[in-house]
Amino acid sequence: MHAEHLTLALPDEAATLALGAALAAHLRPGMVVWLEGDLGAGKTTLVRGLLRAAGESGPVKSPTYTMLEVHPLSGLHFYHFDFYRFNQAEEYLDAGLDEYFSGSGICLVEWPDKAAPYLPAADMRIELQLAPAASGEGRIAGISAATDRGRACLAGVRSSSSPPPA
Repeated sequence: MHAEHLTLALPDEAATLALGAALAAHLRPGMVVWLEGDLGAGKTTLVRGLLRAAGESGPVKSPTYTMLEVHPLSGLHFYHFDFYRFNQAEEYLDAGLDEYFSGSGICLVEWPDKAAPYLPAADMRIELQLAPAASGEGRIAGISAATDRGRACLAGVRSSSSPPPA
């Protein structure tokens, strides 16, 4: 199996929210999505766009302090994790979070590297980076798909009206 990749320019917050909405339309039960990037790169903004498109009308905040925010929507459970505060990967096991990854919920994981090697492999990885200073305020999103579910989702995002390729 091979991974597929797509790079998108996200010139502003609206484009990041739109990418999240495009992802929401193509995610399937049981998927694991890793969200990578520095602080302030837009990971939670992307999740906010995704959850809004899935029907969330309540607050969508970073789970940096709670580690997990649960959003039951449209018959699915979206689990938004943030492992930024982990000092050791074993904290993932100590917290008993592995049970969330064995069902049909969709797991959106910020800072997945902090829980490696215990975290299940990603169907999709999304890396958000600040655009080079010369190009303005935006972000660059690199999306990689490593499983059949991930590739199907990526194909849907590619064919949607999401932001243009970078």
